[in-house]
Amino acid sequence: MLKRYKIPLITVLSVLFIDQFIKIYIKANYPLGEVGRLANWCILHFTENPGMAFGFEFGGAFGKLALSVFRILACVGGAFYIRHMIKKREHAGFIFAVSLILAGAIGNILDGTFYGLIFDRGTFFDHDFNEYMPYDGIASLTTRGGYAPSMYGCVVDMFYFPILNGHFPDWFPIWGGEDFQFFRPIFNFADASISAGVFIIILFQKRFTKKTNEVAPNDIATDLNASN
Repeated sequence: MLKRYKIPLITVLSVLFIDQFIKIYIKANYPLGEVGRLANWCILHFTENPGMAFGFEFGGAFGKLALSVFRILACVGGAFYIRHMIKKREHAGFIFAVSLILAGAIGNILDGTFYGLIFDRGTFFDHDFNEYMPYDGIASLTTRGGYAPSMYGCVVDMFYFPILNGHFPDWFPIWGGEDFQFFRPIFNFADASISAGVFIIILFQKRFTKKTNEVAPNDIATDLNASN
């Protein structure tokens, strides 16, 4: 039985392990801000993101709660969808891609759900995390310590790739005269997993659809035997 779920199980567990290892290591060893850089376009920058993927925010405290609940419901739906795909014998690459998306979503859910509670004045570690992370945007909602209650915690981001910096000419519409930077958002391994899953689905959509629409000879034989 578990053999049929090998691809999603290995994918999800691997992504979660790598994602959480990186986040906890960064969170336990560095203060907010730049950690190091390999080049001007490849920077490790520890930041706390109270909102959505790639540093975007949404609707304050209520928006944060709504986002956390939506993420959990989306993950439950994603798990059932993967189960459905396995039963329908969808293309293995399609299952892998959706598993990457699910794993990334779960990885960010763990941050928002638990990090605000467990990283509190030496809990589990020997650091004062309130000193390392002076985030107080939602901390006033709880008196139990930590920097935020469950479902209100921040997501740890650290990868920053400002590959291209430039300046829009004055005649350019809307942004004329302003500076621009690509790629500006700071993200984490879970965000990268989600993006990779979406990219794979878009890139190989025709191949996945072709495989789905084909009927395997073994399936035909099974249907004939069942009808007899």
